[in-house]
Amino acid sequence: MTEFAPARAILELGDEFYDVVAPAAFPETILRFRNDRAAAEIGLAGLNDAEWTGHFGRFQPLPGSLDAPLALRYHGHQFRTYNPDLGDGRGFLLAQCRDHAGRLMDLGTKGSGQTPWSRAGDGRLTLKGAVREILATEMLEALGVATSRTLSVIETGEALDRSDEPSPTRGAALVRLNHSHVRYGSFQRPAWFKDAAALTRLTDYAVRHFVGDAAGDTPAARLLDHAVTGASRLAAQFMVAGFVHGVLNTDNINITGESFDYGPWRFAPAWDADFTAAYFDHHGLYSFGRQPEALQWNVYQLAGALRLIAPLEELRPPLEAFPARYEAVLTVAMLARLGIAATDAATDRTLVKAIESALAESRMSPDRFWFDWRGGQRRAGSPADAVYEGEAFAAFRTAIAGRAGALPDHAYWGDAAPCTMLIDEVEALWAPIAASDDWAPLYAKIAAVRRLGEAMRG
Repeated sequence: MTEFAPARAILELGDEFYDVVAPAAFPETILRFRNDRAAAEIGLAGLNDAEWTGHFGRFQPLPGSLDAPLALRYHGHQFRTYNPDLGDGRGFLLAQCRDHAGRLMDLGTKGSGQTPWSRAGDGRLTLKGAVREILATEMLEALGVATSRTLSVIETGEALDRSDEPSPTRGAALVRLNHSHVRYGSFQRPAWFKDAAALTRLTDYAVRHFVGDAAGDTPAARLLDHAVTGASRLAAQFMVAGFVHGVLNTDNINITGESFDYGPWRFAPAWDADFTAAYFDHHGLYSFGRQPEALQWNVYQLAGALRLIAPLEELRPPLEAFPARYEAVLTVAMLARLGIAATDAATDRTLVKAIESALAESRMSPDRFWFDWRGGQRRAGSPADAVYEGEAFAAFRTAIAGRAGALPDHAYWGDAAPCTMLIDEVEALWAPIAASDDWAPLYAKIAAVRRLGEAMRG
């Protein structure tokens, strides 16, 4: 059994990297979601509901960790425009600890009140936004995507006004569990101020706590190599999951390569390169098909910040490695979702290209495809049989021939349809909460998603 192992590593950086803040005092703290599966990995599953609410709704310090919350300072490119006025505006670092594997973990909040970086914002989170973040993180975890995990959601009893929701709407405080909340934008800030000492200190901190087996002769080179590996992996995992994050700004990408901070996310109903999640992404900068490009562009911005303390020749090799690493992880991730073994690189790559072409041309549901072809052989009696027999799948039929693996044995694969998370389903799960405070459909969906995850791992 994992015991809570508190940490305070962030204090190594010094107070120029954060501001001590006071959390909001909410009228109510109604526990709506506690992720005991994630809590068990950091020794907190044994908290009773009152203790849980005290720590994650009233933000009482966890013993041995931070004495007070810290709002982290950072800059970032937002839709490729540099913004030096960022920072934790409605969240903070609540605590640090070690997980069951010994990794340094951050417990960060969302909707916990105003900070010096709130600007005109109220520092709050809507309950619907919290529900959407639960659903995003649970589905991505089930599909094997590197993601933060929603640890807790507590309704706050506040009524919030929002332009994109029927208002007033209910408020919530969310706590997420991440390997790190240090962002690319955390490095951009000292680089902006030309503070080489601070940038060196942050780089050393990141290498010490997050970078394992990465190439490079200097801390900056090793850090960038690690970041390229994480970003290329995340890009590939997004594509195979059919996921669109929506806002891949440099302040939303962390140094450990985990996806986090879910706003206008969507799962794509078809393999459509132009599909976007954010209504304000007018030019499709972060569309489904452009996510690998976006994440590659972001690591270039990280490299640009690190140029203050490292010459370009040290940083160029990992940057040039991004495309090859992306293609390699994409292949591994696709074969894993199919549930088949790798062969030789050329043959596997042919299969990947055939899958991409078939899905793009047929415009069928990627979820349906992965479900029907689990184990590398077609499911009998699928409603998509006619599509699989058509011209769009001709190259795929050739590429998959002889690649069948073991038949999946989890009961999930005998269901009539795959477990999905399309926007209409998300809205349908929110509707009974808004109308009659009925949480049963949401909890049932979480259970179904976790069952999918079990099947994927089986």
